[in-house]
Amino acid sequence: MNTYTWNITQLDCYPSAEGQTNLVFNVHWNVTASDGTYIVNTYGVQPLTYVAGSQFTPFANLTQAEVIGWIQSAMGNEQITAIQTNLDIKINELANPTVITPKLPWAQSI
Repeated sequence: MNTYTWNITQLDCYPSAEGQTNLVFNVHWNVTASDGTYIVNTYGVQPLTYVAGSQFTPFANLTQAEVIGWIQSAMGNEQITAIQTNLDIKINELANPTVITPKLPWAQSI
């Protein structure tokens, strides 16, 4: 069973928009998957749209958990599953390689 860890690496903001200050519009994310032996990751950018008058958290009060919730909600379960499935494939390829590059038999050990 693989574990997945989501991290936020950068937030792009409008200095002032929709009556708010430092309004987040792009979230740069990274997901790391591990099976306990192998670790792989992927990254991307999720755009967000703020609707004027909806709930707003000031930039200084944002938490990583809150922003991860935003991007996962924007992505939807299908995209989250696709990301995790691709990470699972990468781990499986590391655990069960279909191509290897062995050391040349005539190369000396250093």
